[in-house]
Amino acid sequence: MKAAISVFLTTLVGLAAGSALAHHSFAAAYDENRPLNMQGVVTQVELTNPHSWLWVDVTNEDGTVTNWGFEGGPPVNLFRHGLTKDTLPPGSEIRVFAYQAKSGENKGVAVFFEYLDGRKIFMGGSAPGADGNPRPGDPQ
Repeated sequence: MKAAISVFLTTLVGLAAGSALAHHSFAAAYDENRPLNMQGVVTQVELTNPHSWLWVDVTNEDGTVTNWGFEGGPPVNLFRHGLTKDTLPPGSEIRVFAYQAKSGENKGVAVFFEYLDGRKIFMGGSAPGADGNPRPGDPQ
């Protein structure tokens, strides 16, 4: 019985440590010196834990289209700010304010997105100001 409890506790601690290591901070993955301000068309909204994702087709200056992924907070944070799959269906045109991934991929962490009528939805994630309380110098 002691051996079974020991194995259980060891497994539990291992899982907790793995989750903590897999979760990253803003500074580890994103560059505060590379802000993004893009306009495009929503292709997909993933309301998943621990991070939601917003995928947007952005038309480049040369006319080509690049699909960008923007990380947000967990679904509960987005629900609190008014985002559901019904409020942002694919095909919606929006502006996104974010910080680019350090990897250089077409990904970023969103501070907020803005409907073309000016309504803002904060993304509730790890980006500075994403909780709806911008700091001086954050995108407004």
